[in-house]
Amino acid sequence: MTSLPQGRALRVSEISPDLDHLNVEIVTIDPPAIGDDQVLIEVMAAGVNPSDVKASLGMMPHATWPRIPGRDFGGIVREGPSELIGKQVWGGGGELGISRDGTHSRWLALDVAAVREKPSNFSMEQAGSVGVPFITAHDGLREAGLSADDVVLVCAGNGKVGQAVIQLATMAGATVYAVGRNDQGYVGHACAPIEMLDSSTQDVEQILRDKTDGKGMSLVFNTVGSPYFDLANKVMAKRARQVLISTFDRAIPFDILHFFRGRHKYIGIDSLALTSHDGAIIFDDLKPKFEDGTLKPFPIVEAACHPLDDAVKAYQSVLRGTSNRVILKP
Repeated sequence: MTSLPQGRALRVSEISPDLDHLNVEIVTIDPPAIGDDQVLIEVMAAGVNPSDVKASLGMMPHATWPRIPGRDFGGIVREGPSELIGKQVWGGGGELGISRDGTHSRWLALDVAAVREKPSNFSMEQAGSVGVPFITAHDGLREAGLSADDVVLVCAGNGKVGQAVIQLATMAGATVYAVGRNDQGYVGHACAPIEMLDSSTQDVEQILRDKTDGKGMSLVFNTVGSPYFDLANKVMAKRARQVLISTFDRAIPFDILHFFRGRHKYIGIDSLALTSHDGAIIFDDLKPKFEDGTLKPFPIVEAACHPLDDAVKAYQSVLRGTSNRVILKP
């Protein structure tokens, strides 16, 4: 039996009625028992993702109840194979906090196969912030077959997934444009210059056609779905691909003729289908680029780092559109 102390965790036991009335409680848990192929991780920092909040609102039908939410983490291995004890690790996965207990807790049991050392230049807060946005961006661009020849439009480029897409696409040598709904310029890191367009005041379709001699975008990464679906379709070049990862409205108008005449492809990405093992493999690809500074983690703002006692406030801020990466520190 472990001699490690108890710790606190969030628990959701029933669907919350709305964002103003989140049914999230703080409980005390024993360190979970681990199997021969697992480690026990003390979580030091864990990102809060929109999916964490949506799941508490009943928007994830396959979510289990009750459970500890949370999909990303940075932490320290406390039990497991001797060569891993004390290692500073990071991770993230679609099953964590959805179909099993997750990372918004002091203690996390995880398979050894999903354990990876965090980048040496990362703080724990940075390690806990990267997961879902970069995993989603990486998987979407991989499925789309991104190449240096692509001309890419990122819809909602200042969102966390949008910023991750921009970093990865510019790192690959693609030409990248982004669009938002105000005149704020791009606030994230990029590996090459990008142009940020404002859909509230600019004719984005015409601008992008002009910049590509009428051809349009070879790849659109639509991070929010329905709000940009019409624009995304209009700016797609022949044989273009559109990646979709989320939406507000599930049923939206769709011009089938435009779709097949353009020989377009739509690619659906669901990061919830990627396990913590899958996330670890993606982290293997990303880690060297984070360590050499090509890729950069999201800025950590102290005001957006919360103790568990402020979890409701943290959760609410994520769906209310904060520009900061929100972190819980169990």
